[in-house]
Amino acid sequence: MMSRRNNTNVPDFILMGLTDSEEIQLALFIIFLLIHLITVLGNVGMILIIRLDPQLHTAMYFFLTHLSFIDLSYSTVIIPKTLANLLTSNYISFRGCFTQMFFFVFLGAAECFLLSSMAYDRYVAICCPLHYPVTMSKRLCHTLVTGPYMIGFIDSFVNVVCMSRLHFCESNVVHHFFCDTSPILALSCTDTYDIEIMIYILAGFTLMASLITISASYMSILSAILKINSTSGKQKAFSTCASHLLGVTIFYGTMIFTYLKPRKSYSLGRDQVASVFYTIVIPMLNPLIYSLRNKEVKNALIRVMQRREYSK
Repeated sequence: MMSRRNNTNVPDFILMGLTDSEEIQLALFIIFLLIHLITVLGNVGMILIIRLDPQLHTAMYFFLTHLSFIDLSYSTVIIPKTLANLLTSNYISFRGCFTQMFFFVFLGAAECFLLSSMAYDRYVAICCPLHYPVTMSKRLCHTLVTGPYMIGFIDSFVNVVCMSRLHFCESNVVHHFFCDTSPILALSCTDTYDIEIMIYILAGFTLMASLITISASYMSILSAILKINSTSGKQKAFSTCASHLLGVTIFYGTMIFTYLKPRKSYSLGRDQVASVFYTIVIPMLNPLIYSLRNKEVKNALIRVMQRREYSK
């Protein structure tokens, strides 16, 4: 990354947040704090249940463990600074801003491709059930998890290197509640066309490549389910992927709405609402979606609690 003095006359940024009203800021602080606590408890709880119950040591729950880890990290990158800004200073250093941006893009891209890996896992489970234990070997599972992290790191590294070439000469006011690419691009006093195209290509590749994989998996799953004769068999097959499909729909809907559009169509209010949803709300919803709709997780929780009672 280029040095700060060569790139900008701005020593730090001011995050404008979501509102100027002190009453609304206090209300948002309480709401976001509760959401963050639920997010931490839900995702840590999901990880612990999967780790402690041997019956959940399968490929699907291995992926779910990493999804919970990413959601927990995702929330931690955004919410603590947002909470601090709602009550105290809304300043963030130049390096702090780009560090937040790096981890935000890294975790977001990693989650996209992890959801693709989870879709492939469901495809094998439903379309090739007899070969599932052999196909979804421990080696393949680790590859399908390591890949998303590596792609996310490369995506984020290139993104931050491109953004670090920008020059900020005048305003340091970021019209957002965290350091996202669109509002930072809007502050640059130099031509951002090439950088904007590069970032658009990266975002487009991340979203569309992972979404195509997920779509192909679910088209095959749907075809296999329709060939099942019994209604109960269809319901059982669909229930194994319903939670993942719901999580994918919510996540990709907001991400595509926010990022696959040119900077000129950036709307402060509309994009902030979408950003709140996928950075703050979705990490809270995922453990609820995958646990409340999943009998195996509920039964595992009961078994873990019973073992604790017996050990006393």
